[in-house]
Amino acid sequence: MKIGIDQMAFATTDKYIDLRELARVRGDEPDKYTIGIGQDQQAVVPPTQDIVTLGAAAADKLLTPDIRERISTVIVATESGIDNSKASAIYVKHLLGLSDFVRTVELKEACYSATAGLQFARGLVALNPQELVLVIAADIARYGLATPGEVTQGAGAVAMLVSQNPHILALEPTTVSLTKDIMDFWRPLYATEARVDGKYSTNVYIDFFKQTLARYQQLTGRRLADFAAVLFHLPFTKMGKKALEAVLQERQDEVAQRLRAALTASQVYSRRVGNLYTGSLYLGLMSYLQNGSAQAGDRLALFSYGSGAEGEFYTGILQPGFATHLSAVPTDLAQRHQVTIAEYEQDFQQQLGMNPADVSFDVTKDPAKFVLAGQKDHQRIYQCR
Repeated sequence: MKIGIDQMAFATTDKYIDLRELARVRGDEPDKYTIGIGQDQQAVVPPTQDIVTLGAAAADKLLTPDIRERISTVIVATESGIDNSKASAIYVKHLLGLSDFVRTVELKEACYSATAGLQFARGLVALNPQELVLVIAADIARYGLATPGEVTQGAGAVAMLVSQNPHILALEPTTVSLTKDIMDFWRPLYATEARVDGKYSTNVYIDFFKQTLARYQQLTGRRLADFAAVLFHLPFTKMGKKALEAVLQERQDEVAQRLRAALTASQVYSRRVGNLYTGSLYLGLMSYLQNGSAQAGDRLALFSYGSGAEGEFYTGILQPGFATHLSAVPTDLAQRHQVTIAEYEQDFQQQLGMNPADVSFDVTKDPAKFVLAGQKDHQRIYQCR
């Protein structure tokens, strides 16, 4: 029985900044951001948006009356949780109007947990082939204003339906996971911004990719030539290039050229949105499928990484007609509007964060269907309009 990703959709905010403008305001050369980091634009998060509203917006694009009835489980993978106890998936389930007879859970392991959610969903469908599992990767990457990590911020959500006989990607059985206790990136309970050792984290990422790839090759006998593309978690697009070049090195043959071209296609959307943490790998998958030379029957390799650290290398086979089961990401990006750096900084500082006070936000300026209206008696207030 084939099991895998049946449909995918993406959502982000309606605002963005141009990183060339940010570079000028911060006193940096624009090339440092656009070439050195590999980012052009970055999603800006108004206070009326969070992982719940973004996750609901992405998932809503997938829902038909039949799908609503068939969803048995909602998994939200995030490292931007809004409660230490209650799963964000419960809020998403409520906003989407799903049945009360639905299982909901939230997963956490830095940027990796969406892959865990995908594998868990695969197991649920294997147990009951009639089940349809909704996996949502939703995050807001925050490092602070005028910090070294500011240029790698971003926000958005990717929603995936996992089923038997999937229309997009049938997952293959062999996967390789690698876990080590490493302090390359973390976010203490008392902090709204992450702590990161950037250079160390990059080295760990590359090492995990090389180790999981090598182990996969040992188990399967497959080579790089067997992959139409290798897709990466992209906290910033240059990271994927660093990892790929670590194994290609000086190769200039047809295989190396194909994998480099596929990587470039997978970076298109991330360059314009920024870091999605748990969703970055899967936005990269959507970007490759809509901008690359993907064909049904191709074997795709995916490398998932979450600091702390966890990595996984796995593969899937593209299915016929996959292109018609992806939401129109270019349309979403075209509907955004650019804001000034001052406006971005104001939105950044108005986030609800860890504020215990009652707050009321003006939602009239946010065109989104799902919004965060504020907080009362320590409870977040969401609206579906």
